[in-house]
Amino acid sequence: MPREIITIQTGQCGNQIGGEFWKQLCLEHGISPGGNLEDYAVGSNDRKDVFFYQADDDHYIPRSILVDLEPRVVGNIMESSYGSLYNPENIYLSNDGSGAGNNWASGYSQGERICEDIMEMLDREADNSDSLEGFNLLHSIAGGTGSGLGSFLLERLSDRFPKKLLQTYSVFPNNENSSDVVVQPYNCLLAMKRLAKNADCVMVLDNAALTRIVADRLHIQNPDISHTNQLVSTVLSASTMTLRYPSYMNNDLASIIAPLIPVPKCHFISTAYTPFTSNNADSAKVVRKTTVLDVMRRLLQSKNKMVSTTPSKSSCYISILNIIQGDVEPTEVHKSLLRIRERRIAQFIPWGPASIQVALTRKSPYIHSQHRVSGLMMANHTSIASLFNRALLQYDRLRKRNAFLDLYRREPIFADGLDEFDDARETVQDLISEYRACESENYMKSF
Repeated sequence: MPREIITIQTGQCGNQIGGEFWKQLCLEHGISPGGNLEDYAVGSNDRKDVFFYQADDDHYIPRSILVDLEPRVVGNIMESSYGSLYNPENIYLSNDGSGAGNNWASGYSQGERICEDIMEMLDREADNSDSLEGFNLLHSIAGGTGSGLGSFLLERLSDRFPKKLLQTYSVFPNNENSSDVVVQPYNCLLAMKRLAKNADCVMVLDNAALTRIVADRLHIQNPDISHTNQLVSTVLSASTMTLRYPSYMNNDLASIIAPLIPVPKCHFISTAYTPFTSNNADSAKVVRKTTVLDVMRRLLQSKNKMVSTTPSKSSCYISILNIIQGDVEPTEVHKSLLRIRERRIAQFIPWGPASIQVALTRKSPYIHSQHRVSGLMMANHTSIASLFNRALLQYDRLRKRNAFLDLYRREPIFADGLDEFDDARETVQDLISEYRACESENYMKSF
């Protein structure tokens, strides 16, 4: 029985990533831009129904809700060749179309006003599923709609569907450079509180790391948003591959998330992928020999990770799950794991098993890949706390001067004071402390 997943695309970033994700899924399952199954894909033994359902005329429709407070990005998706793929009843655009003005509080307040319309779409999609497993939220936490409205939806979803898994793919801003959005530190912190308290699993994607990978690994000198979105859609596609091309293990979301998150509080997962390729750049089409050991070793290198963290000497892995795609023998995997263990390439927590879990999965037969083996690593690593610490320092710098707070006081959630900021800061500080505590041998004794 399929364990369906409903995808919610929120804001500009969420909808751009979502658009690329559905294009990739259509290519991998032999579905045309209009939703019809191509002749060469008839009779395939994949599981399309995790992410798609069939209309009465048998064409495929994504289990997807598109939400934005301004119409430009969703309009571009609907005018593209894939526009007819989506269910028009599952698209919500704000009537005034003015957006959230890069203000978390505005996005959150508008969420309260439009809540019934969006929840009605979600209820309808949930009722249309045989055995709904959970939700994927695609968003950014820097602006107004993805962070504010995304936060509101996380709270509502955990109330309405308490037994369903809530996974997010959250794009963190580039904290290394100054931003066009001056209130970005406020937005990030307020959104991170909801990610910490309401999500079951957060896949952290960081703009600084994505831009670096496009420049260094794909050799594109002036990367734009389409290049980074292609990287994110690759991670989305690879992380769901075992659900869509199932084998004996890791064929539902719970079996992927459970081994990665031994401690519920520490549910922020970083990703790495190799080998990187891009159709947009000839220099990124270099073909090399790929082996399981080579792929697994490269996945542990920081230059292939999609999060910019600053590891300390005590930083370590809590858990690792590698999804290896391609023509691979289990004996190859076993030998590679032994080699990595012998060389002590990965440092693990002192109070848990020091093992890399591996899921083998088939590649889509409809996409020609020049590489024999490719891999995605999903890792729970204590150095993720350094990313949160950077966000906290930027917030403190702004808050010390009480800068731009009038933008937030206008909204109902801050009408009675700024306690929400203090609560969010405390939540993020607790999260940092929890990850640092994980590095200690005595961690389990503290319970």
